[in-house]
Amino acid sequence: MTYKHILVTVDLSEESRILIDKASALAKALNTKLSFIHIDVNYAELYTGLIDVNLNETRHFSMENSRKHLQELSEYADYPVSHTLVGSGDLGHEICETINEFEIDLVVCGHHQDFWSKLLSSTKMLINCSPVDMLVIPLKD
Repeated sequence: MTYKHILVTVDLSEESRILIDKASALAKALNTKLSFIHIDVNYAELYTGLIDVNLNETRHFSMENSRKHLQELSEYADYPVSHTLVGSGDLGHEICETINEFEIDLVVCGHHQDFWSKLLSSTKMLINCSPVDMLVIPLKD
């Protein structure tokens, strides 16, 4: 099967470079589009108690910071990056929307092999909702 557009999910950590290296090599071999996405946590949905923070201002700062880091990762890639996308909210929903909008046919993501990832894994959530193929890269802890 030939892929036409690869989407790499990154958390903006140094480990994201592992995913980028593998996805860039694959995109180069297949001569396909390559895009990156980072989904910021929606803090308003996580905490319903009283909080003395302007969430809109905090979210804007967080999104701008994420865009900056994503651009740096795009410059690091050894292959042209078509889109660098930052979203917020539910990870599964945002990824599926992006898959449809940008005609993605392969999602590359990382998976930690530690205790917490056995209980709470965003990769497992993506596997359960992704309408396209996924390449899951193990990240050693």
